[in-house]
Amino acid sequence: MTFTGLVGATFWLPLRAIIALCVRLRIHPNVLTFTGVLINVAAAWALALGHFVTAGVIMTLANIFDFIDGKVAGELELSSDFGGFWDSVMDRFSDISLFVGLTYLYSTLGRTDYVMVTALATMFTILTSYTRARAESVVAKCKVGFMERPERIVLFMIGAFTNRMAAVLWVILVLSVATVFARIYYTWRALNDPEMQS
Repeated sequence: MTFTGLVGATFWLPLRAIIALCVRLRIHPNVLTFTGVLINVAAAWALALGHFVTAGVIMTLANIFDFIDGKVAGELELSSDFGGFWDSVMDRFSDISLFVGLTYLYSTLGRTDYVMVTALATMFTILTSYTRARAESVVAKCKVGFMERPERIVLFMIGAFTNRMAAVLWVILVLSVATVFARIYYTWRALNDPEMQS
């Protein structure tokens, strides 16, 4: 189960009420997606100031919007290819915002080492999504690897609530590197291994 799915299962009744209200007000799901991004930017600002617990709380709120936008789209029958594209782009924007907040924090603390760790984690986070997108333009599916967005958000929240963000960054970096190379290798095999092609 993804983190957004876990939130949905745990808080289904209040979330169901929020979804029903959004449907009644006919709030467009793309607006909900964008609202979630704005909340994540606020979380990034809290990270930049070193207010980790506050950032964790804000990220939890943003994750609620991550959960309900698709549900509202389904109930209003507004699901579309553009909606999926918009959601994916906004997810990347949210992810990168969190890393930018941490980059600012570590730069103000004079921690060049963790500025570099954050920069590398940002790079491989982007590559994690990009390798899948490019792979799936030439092969059917490419979901191999350990690090998808839900796992990354869970790790961010663990780091925020436990004040262990530096350690979490290392975990995100290592698993993202492993995921990128796993997807490159899987795509190469899918295109060149007759057994996989069959």
